[in-house]
Amino acid sequence: MLETALKDQLRTIFAPLDSRYTFLIRLNPRHENRNELIELLEDVASCSEKINYRLEEGEGLEFELLKNEQKTRIKFRGIPNGHEFTSLLLAILNSDGKGKNIPDGNLQKRIAALKGPIRLTTYVSLTCTNCPDVVQALNLMAILNDNIEHEMVDGAINQAEVEALHIQGVPSVYADGKLIHIGRGEFGELLEKLEATYGSENTGQEIPEKKYDVLIVGGGPAGSSAAIYSARKGLKVAIIAERIGGQVKETVGIENLISIPYTTGSQLADNLRTHLQHYPIDLFEHRKVEKMEHTGKEKILSVTGGEKFVAPAIIIATGASWRRLNVPGETDYIGKGVAFCPHCDGPFYKGKHVAVIGGGNSGIEAAIDLAGICSKVTVFEFLEELKADQVLQEKAKSLPNVEILVNSQTTEVVGDKEKVTGIRTKDRTTGNERLFPLDGIFVQIGLAANSSAFKEIVATNRLEEIIIDAHCRTDIPGIYAAGDVSTVPYKQIIISMGEGAKAALSAFEDRIKGVLD
Repeated sequence: MLETALKDQLRTIFAPLDSRYTFLIRLNPRHENRNELIELLEDVASCSEKINYRLEEGEGLEFELLKNEQKTRIKFRGIPNGHEFTSLLLAILNSDGKGKNIPDGNLQKRIAALKGPIRLTTYVSLTCTNCPDVVQALNLMAILNDNIEHEMVDGAINQAEVEALHIQGVPSVYADGKLIHIGRGEFGELLEKLEATYGSENTGQEIPEKKYDVLIVGGGPAGSSAAIYSARKGLKVAIIAERIGGQVKETVGIENLISIPYTTGSQLADNLRTHLQHYPIDLFEHRKVEKMEHTGKEKILSVTGGEKFVAPAIIIATGASWRRLNVPGETDYIGKGVAFCPHCDGPFYKGKHVAVIGGGNSGIEAAIDLAGICSKVTVFEFLEELKADQVLQEKAKSLPNVEILVNSQTTEVVGDKEKVTGIRTKDRTTGNERLFPLDGIFVQIGLAANSSAFKEIVATNRLEEIIIDAHCRTDIPGIYAAGDVSTVPYKQIIISMGEGAKAALSAFEDRIKGVLD
């Protein structure tokens, strides 16, 4: 199953293993995927003397990972290939205390403090690019807290179970049978949800403030650029971010980053991290800023989990998130027919009728992708004409199963309490309302600035973008903003990189002039 070149890579990856690992496989002898799972795990085990497998008879198709014959509390109900192959490899490495994704000490303390027992189940699709992040995060939590168990379930192999739960979006995370998360999720976000659901033991330890010359909030193109430029000036710099790469990680293909004809969002995020690690920049990932204060010339950032960071200069580069419709029914049916990622959730709608809300590049690209899966795709655009690039419009209009309706305002998501059954729209020209029966809705209406933690301190516009001048300065001395969270026109990766550099240089100039003293 695994190619020779990949096996050679695995031998190198597994060479430092200290403990012994066993895939304890439980299989129904008549399961149609039995041989495929055995072949995959047999190939992986052949790459290290520290890894083996053992076969037992069971009711379905599953295996759990043992470390020195003891349970790691990690289980896979499915065949972890595709995007989930990395989750299998990291489960082994992380159990051995290795891997670049292992969280820092403060996050480990928060995980260890979670009250148990906690049993987590994550339903995935092997084509989903967001699922591995969630699976790997929860596997890590199981490794770091003896009271947590986690299993990955492949929805394609366990279809009856998925249908019984009315799952229409992945990843879907259940905690002791209760749905607690759907869709893309960051490590810190998942940890917060578990803390809210189960509570934490109070350690009673006070966390000391961390002081820097410059703090950058956000790890996307703007934040990474700002950190590198600040570090090159010899300043003590830290990044506080939910994830390195930011929104970029959700971009499948990037073809307009000058001098790089093609890359992916995931690859660009990895490259940003590698570049950051060339400098003495402290990375505090999986953090969410709850509030910002400024007393005199000191700015204080309070982060979920109790940490506080202090600096005379703050560069806000928190980017933007998918905008929602904010109409009746939308929130009720997220994961049950309302989706935001056509790549992850599109396969659930094979042969069905779906809507795409939004006629910009992301909306029309989604319509083109979904047209190859769904029986029909109807695009609803609020304005009187599409905003997407002409080449995308022409492609969409050439597809026989794509219908495009402009001047259409979405007014309600309709469902039967278990799943979406339709969408109600209003024609903005005539005022007539119409109900369209359909099976799913993909919302692609652009981005909203992630400024909520800062808008009580710095000025924002009606779109809640942080208002900046030509030098990325806000109305508060020592506070700067860069990239998609700001009022800079044209939300593009290359522009965000330039704005991050500009913000760093402005902060350094203000430091020299005594503005920050």
